Amino acid sequence: MQHKRKSIIINEINYWKKNRLLPEQYCDYLLAFYSEGNQPKEDRKDVNGKLLKSVNLLFLLLIPMSVFLLYFTELSIILQTAFAILFIFLGAALFFYFSRKEIILHIPIITSALLLLFYSVDLTAAFFSNQSLPLYINLICNCLIWILIGWKWRLVYLSISGGLGIITVLVSIFI
Repeated sequence: MQHKRKSIIINEINYWKKNRLLPEQYCDYLLAFYSEGNQPKEDRKDVNGKLLKSVNLLFLLLIPMSVFLLYFTELSIILQTAFAILFIFLGAALFFYFSRKEIILHIPIITSALLLLFYSVDLTAAFFSNQSLPLYINLICNCLIWILIGWKWRLVYLSISGGLGIITVLVSIFI
């Protein structure tokens, strides 16, 4: 194939990739095919990789920070609820932002699910102390949310976790 034609095709594929007319994996394959493996790496991927790693690290740090705020400080229930809403909203917002870019960040999903579980159990324990039925209902509702989110976005680990959580709760009720 002539060099001029190859460069036109490569420029067109780069345009498709930039404007997301085709999935990135397809564009990478076509670029590798038409450039015969000589396509230089993009610097943008390094910046995106660093951004994704720092977002994941931030969310991993939210778990111990939330546990510290819940169990080792004497914050009022209103302030704890405000932190809970902030952290969970942040996780959901980042998930939806990156899912629009076709990037699934699993750490914010897992962290948001765990924070929702921690805070909902803490709120249930605060409002319904010494009662186990509201706690069981809360845990089953959390597991159902995990199953629904896992089913909607095809996240098998979240569906399995929700199913195992429901089984664990039911076993603990009857044993």
